[in-house]
Amino acid sequence: MQIERYEFGLIMIDGQTFRNDVLIWPGRIKGDWWRQEGHRLQLDDVAEALAANPEVLVVGRGEPGKMAVDPALAAYLKDRGVALMAYPTREACRVINELSQTRRLAAALHLTC
Repeated sequence: MQIERYEFGLIMIDGQTFRNDVLIWPGRIKGDWWRQEGHRLQLDDVAEALAANPEVLVVGRGEPGKMAVDPALAAYLKDRGVALMAYPTREACRVINELSQTRRLAAALHLTC
């Protein structure tokens, strides 16, 4: 998987353009993804991606980083040995491109604020 472009409100992954937030796991990109609470990422929001047993969950918190990871989700990941990496989305895209060749990862990317 390669993220070819990211800008506020748009991401291009493997030649496909998405204009909504995306949830990614091995073999799948969910382009109509949204969370229960707009700027709070919770376990239920990423459960289907976590079912793929990733080693890492990369979170794109938005351009300025407004989306927060719920502490209960962070604790859940830690208990299961899943690394959590949360960054503003531009940085998260860079990390995904670096790790996707060597690590089994899932990603939750907020494309705007």
